[in-house]
Amino acid sequence: MLAELSDWFWQERLWFPEGLGWADLEDKDGRVYAKGRDLWAALPIALVFLITRQIFERTVATPLASLLGVKETVRLKVPHNPSLESYYCKVTKNPTQSSVASLSKQTGYSERQVQRWFRRRRNQDRPSLLKKFREASWRFTFYLLAFIAGLASLIDKPWLYDTKEMWQGFPVLTLLPSQYWYYMIELGFYSSLLFSVASDVKRKDFKEQIVHHVATILLISFSWCVNYIRAGTLIMLVHDSSDYLLESAKMFNYAGWRNACNYIFIVFAAVFIVTRLIFFPFWIIYCTWVYPVTIYPPFFGYYFFNGLLMVLQCLHIFWAVLIIRIAIRFLTHN
Repeated sequence: MLAELSDWFWQERLWFPEGLGWADLEDKDGRVYAKGRDLWAALPIALVFLITRQIFERTVATPLASLLGVKETVRLKVPHNPSLESYYCKVTKNPTQSSVASLSKQTGYSERQVQRWFRRRRNQDRPSLLKKFREASWRFTFYLLAFIAGLASLIDKPWLYDTKEMWQGFPVLTLLPSQYWYYMIELGFYSSLLFSVASDVKRKDFKEQIVHHVATILLISFSWCVNYIRAGTLIMLVHDSSDYLLESAKMFNYAGWRNACNYIFIVFAAVFIVTRLIFFPFWIIYCTWVYPVTIYPPFFGYYFFNGLLMVLQCLHIFWAVLIIRIAIRFLTHN
């Protein structure tokens, strides 16, 4: 049954223009092409990232936090109370006034003591500044190195300057070693983020982050399998171009360097808006949505790929609104 489902899912008419298929991507005459089985390499790379992150956070991020003056807030621990702890874990962290009165009767605490217990218990669960700083410094390091490496691998490629070159000869496009490693490292990193999301600091846009990671992994995997690699490398480069600025702003914010944080955030906001709201839709999506239909009729893979790009673009708009609101606060000294 699984074999039949796999055969149906990977049938050529879904993923290739008419007249082309998987046979066109078989290695021959010294030309090497991307293959779906190559994606398994991302799993051990993700594991390496998870291990490297632990080492990095202990040996690099923690000393750096101390150097920048990241200060921890001393939080009082609540006295152990089985009834209140059970209610906190199983019911809610923010009890109503009527619940507070009921818990007061059960425990013998006054209502004020119950409210204070829940407030301190919530504070205990809040992630520490050091934990936030470690996460930000790890992501800053990766995004910066990924952007530099991606730019170095694409700087001499014609499709960086003329996006129509992405489709010249599609899908028979030879895989370059730099493209292989760029893809596997990016896929491994985003897979590691998805694996560690449960233990990372849970932010307000937690659900959007999950959607972003899943959409990114699907985009990377799909574009690899059907040889949309040139488009994929451009998309990854655009995304890496601003992320390291955001993470560096977070690092300075946690360290209490407000002016540095504000200035970097303004630069990040400008780069984000230019790359995600201008370059991405009008440079990349335009060339993946409009130009291919002038070469071959639309097919399922064409709609699937562009549909995922539109999901990312919706997330970009959502984040851009939040970023602009924060930037306005900074500019008005609020």
